[in-house]
Amino acid sequence: MNPKKVGMLSLGCAKNLVDSEVMLGSLKKDGYQLTAKAEDADIVIVNTCGFIDSAKEESIDAILEMGELKKSGQVEKLIVTGCLSQRYHEAMERDIPEVDLFLGTGHTGDIATYLSKRTPVQHWEPDFLYSATSERVLSTPGHSAYVKISEGCNHSCSFCIIPKLRGPHRSRTREDIVQEVTRLGRQGVREINLVAQDSTYYGKDLGIRNGLAELLEELCQINSIDWIRVHYLYPHEVSDHLLEMFAHPKVCSYLDIPLQHASQSVLKSMKRGGNRSSYSRFLDQIRKARPNVFIRSSFIVGYPGETEADFAELVSFVREQEFNYLGVFTYSHEEGTGAYDLSDTISDELKQERLHQIMSLQRDISKKKCAQLKGQTLDVLVEGVHPETELLLQGRHQGQAPDVDGDVFITEGIYKPGDMVPVTIEETYEYDMAGRVIGGIDV
Repeated sequence: MNPKKVGMLSLGCAKNLVDSEVMLGSLKKDGYQLTAKAEDADIVIVNTCGFIDSAKEESIDAILEMGELKKSGQVEKLIVTGCLSQRYHEAMERDIPEVDLFLGTGHTGDIATYLSKRTPVQHWEPDFLYSATSERVLSTPGHSAYVKISEGCNHSCSFCIIPKLRGPHRSRTREDIVQEVTRLGRQGVREINLVAQDSTYYGKDLGIRNGLAELLEELCQINSIDWIRVHYLYPHEVSDHLLEMFAHPKVCSYLDIPLQHASQSVLKSMKRGGNRSSYSRFLDQIRKARPNVFIRSSFIVGYPGETEADFAELVSFVREQEFNYLGVFTYSHEEGTGAYDLSDTISDELKQERLHQIMSLQRDISKKKCAQLKGQTLDVLVEGVHPETELLLQGRHQGQAPDVDGDVFITEGIYKPGDMVPVTIEETYEYDMAGRVIGGIDV
């Protein structure tokens, strides 16, 4: 009997992608055959995101689209997992009968058991934490991988539902993470992207004061890894010891710090703490310690009670700080969050207007920051041929995270994905740049 083919549609953040890879690993180990095309699969799994309205809509659309494949007989089973299922499985069981099985964030490691034994789903606690012994199938390019160092969150940000979907903060042991990264390095991975809900909280639940800094110290000893990038740093937890680690040649001089706002009144309501002055001092400290650092942040506009003055302060802060990269999201009024009891009186139109205003400003800032790199020679990790033309290769320098921060276009030479090459930047754009390899091999 031929093994059943399984297709996976992974939505949402990189942390959810790791869960998808762990599920695929579990299924492959259990004898299932994996396929990248849903229409070729016997079983389709949609790993959903349920963070904000737009993510929920994308997840529902994907489920319904896969449901049509089941109705037409192209697939036998449809499975829904992840945050949206964790949050709304009872309602979706009633409203989307095409789905054969709903699983939550706590079922990631047991998906093969549920599929093969038809075990009733009774346990809905979000308590799963994968380990180095978990089977995993990478879906990223072979030279780059995400590694989740912890799960869950202990913060109580008023706009965020994640603690209820992912549970309290749980750190993996340092030894376990080092074991996984060592294995990935042996498999050819050159860039490790560390992710968590709050990476700076890593180790606190294990009684380790400087957990992230100490983890980086050990990971930097793995010879086969060239770049280690840290995502999702909480601003109040970045210690001097941690900043020192960003001077290590293996640790990308790249800080991903979601600040969420600059107005003190909005930040207080968000239960974030801090204000524009404290954030400015914090960013000044970072730039003084690491003058060539690349900083990404994210902000929410349209939070309940955000006045014109609050928004003007945020715009002024963005203009003043000149972040390399910025993500802006409109506030999503989510039941179960602390802010849900507040009146969501700001119209969607005004939220979008504010978002576009900041992003328009940021485009100019990003273009300026990219232009400052013109003439510099940067180490670039080759990703492969440009998707739109075979005449160019593309890659990233250490100030560009996968998928979100732009690319470096390599105009000449023959290189393979995973190669690290010195590129002199000759042209720059809003987010991308182009250049040629020093001492390269001409086509």
